[in-house]
Amino acid sequence: MSRPSSSELRRAILDEARRVLVENGYMGLSMRPIAREVGCTATSIYLYFESKDALIHALIDEGMERLQEQFQTAVDGVDEPRRRLARLARAYLDFGLENPEYYEIMFMLHPQLMERYPPDRYRRARRNLEMFHDEMVAALGPAGWDGRDPKTESTLVWTSLHGTVSLLIAHRVDVSIDREALIERAVRQALRSLDDPDNAAIEPPQSDAARN
Repeated sequence: MSRPSSSELRRAILDEARRVLVENGYMGLSMRPIAREVGCTATSIYLYFESKDALIHALIDEGMERLQEQFQTAVDGVDEPRRRLARLARAYLDFGLENPEYYEIMFMLHPQLMERYPPDRYRRARRNLEMFHDEMVAALGPAGWDGRDPKTESTLVWTSLHGTVSLLIAHRVDVSIDREALIERAVRQALRSLDDPDNAAIEPPQSDAARN
């Protein structure tokens, strides 16, 4: 049996760490069990990641990159800001539900003793959420906020979407509720800040499943 390449071993370490973090939390993550599971020594892991926190930061980086790619795919070819915003909201929900392990590490892990996420990487990650702000400003323009703060409004959009994702991946939503209908409604509800003058909410994009 051939030995795994450097990139394959790094990938295996990240995948195992992601699994352990979601199952056992920050305090349950240890280099030795990970090494044993992937077939290397703990010393070998430190050749790729200088600490447990560096390993977690690498997983956050990966998740943020995947989210950014999903956002970009969602808005490619769409010029109208309101439609772009609706697509971003749907893409955010889809990302969380399709990548629950990454999502939990990115937005739901609360390690009290973890080293601070590096500022330059935080700014890059924050850019994903700032896309909501930019599209809201583009949709209403600087004079369309009636004294409201666009940054606060875009943060409310994110918190509303986050609540939906976190409850769904934790299986805390009544099973009698239609999942797709809830997701579509979550997009509509999150974007109420951009209701038309007659209070008709933005029509969110339907998923491929809903269209078929």
